Amino acid sequence: MHAEGAIRSPYAEMARFLDATGQEALDQKRREAEVLFRRIGVTFAVYTEGGDPERLIPFDVIPRILARDEWERLSQGLEQRVRALNAFLTDVYGEQAIIKAGRIPPELVLQNEGYLPQMKGFVPPGGVWTVISGIDLVRTEADQFYVLEDNCRTPSGVSYMLENREAMFRLFPEICARHRIAPVSHYPEELLETLKSIAPESCSGTPNVVVLTPGPYNSAYYEHSFLADEMGVELVEGADLFVRDEMVFMRTTAGPKRVDVIYRRIDDDFIDPECFRADSVVGVPGLMAAYRAGNVSLANAPGTGIADDKAVYPYVPEMVRFYLKEEPILSNVPTFMCERPADQDYVLANLDKLVVKLARGSGGYGMLVGPHATQEQRDDFAGRIKARPGDYIAQPTLALSTVPTLGEAGIGPRHVDLRPFVLFGKEVRMVPGGLTRVALREGSLVVNSSQGGGTKDTWVLMEDPPAEGQLALPPPEEPAASQSQGQSQSQSQGKSQSQGKSQSQGQSSRQQQGEG
Repeated sequence: MHAEGAIRSPYAEMARFLDATGQEALDQKRREAEVLFRRIGVTFAVYTEGGDPERLIPFDVIPRILARDEWERLSQGLEQRVRALNAFLTDVYGEQAIIKAGRIPPELVLQNEGYLPQMKGFVPPGGVWTVISGIDLVRTEADQFYVLEDNCRTPSGVSYMLENREAMFRLFPEICARHRIAPVSHYPEELLETLKSIAPESCSGTPNVVVLTPGPYNSAYYEHSFLADEMGVELVEGADLFVRDEMVFMRTTAGPKRVDVIYRRIDDDFIDPECFRADSVVGVPGLMAAYRAGNVSLANAPGTGIADDKAVYPYVPEMVRFYLKEEPILSNVPTFMCERPADQDYVLANLDKLVVKLARGSGGYGMLVGPHATQEQRDDFAGRIKARPGDYIAQPTLALSTVPTLGEAGIGPRHVDLRPFVLFGKEVRMVPGGLTRVALREGSLVVNSSQGGGTKDTWVLMEDPPAEGQLALPPPEEPAASQSQGQSQSQSQGKSQSQGKSQSQGQSSRQQQGEG
């Protein structure tokens, strides 16, 4: 919000608003937001804490604000990065030119659990692997953003981005009207058009799109239901689909209906018991055969996990240079790979200064924030690294930017990251902004909701706010209560349809790795 002792221009009107609004009024708005989210059903589950499906992600009522020129540069870098990651996936499951050129170690890819030999030689419909990507960014200086990690499998959180915006319009219509905020409500339409664009060539007519969920016990089930509802497509579980003659059909009251595109929110291991885990009851037997026959499209393609592996992450800038013949617009965080002897020695000697992560972990689990850890915790991680060095990477603790956040004692700075969502079909699409995750504990660098983090609305301003006393045009989106109520009703209808699914499916879905 501040730079060199002065308020940055995108925050000028917000600063005046916060000065004029007392703590009591902001606390009241925070309570109203909690009631709103509870009524709509914006919840998630944390398996390590009993999997309570009614847990709310804390929502902070002070938005994170980006200027238009900041977003334009970010969006260019995001598109470049996603194109490079997609080219990498095409290559490593094809000719493996980047490996043959010596730009990335072959064992890092071919012996990685994220690499699926079943996908070797396969080209997805449209040639797109990473249809939906979530790229996590952190800011360290006014003009410096770093990519913290890439999420190319089943990135989650976009429903919170959309609901956060709706909540801000309902809670603070006056302050929203004083800003020209770039809209995000068209994301479901953009997602649907992107999914339709990757329909297989065998599809005739309008593609039939479905969202495949493991069921209501999954941590991100609300989002699955929300996106299906917003796109106007069916939310299905594995038992709702079957494969016949290498084509996928959905069971309906009017008989079988052909399915062309599946937005799957199930991990690779569980999507087809005939190809991957035989004990999966949330997948669709024969789905991979239909996929390989070119009769159905999957988003994202199985095998994309190799592209967001944290041990592969340091090589993404080289992917940009190798495949696109360009210099990376967005920088990586410097990364030490513990399987390298020199890197391991440095990490072990500097555990009090570094963040150590599982190379294939997610959700903030298996992570050590060295400066905030006890000596006992650091000693424990040193033993883990020595025992399995290939499982760990380490990064410096960057001086992450902070944004104003409402706490019990008033407004204070809290660290944030940003997850924009990139859609890749026949073209690359992005809505301005993304999901801002905030570390609610003072001084904490961990923003994951599973680790106590919260979320904020993210504003990208189409222009700077007006000078004091002037009134801006209304925002491009309308915070109509009727629209929100309609969403709430349809959400509950979507949930009631799925609650009748078998308990065995729900129990199996608990075994899955949480979404990214």
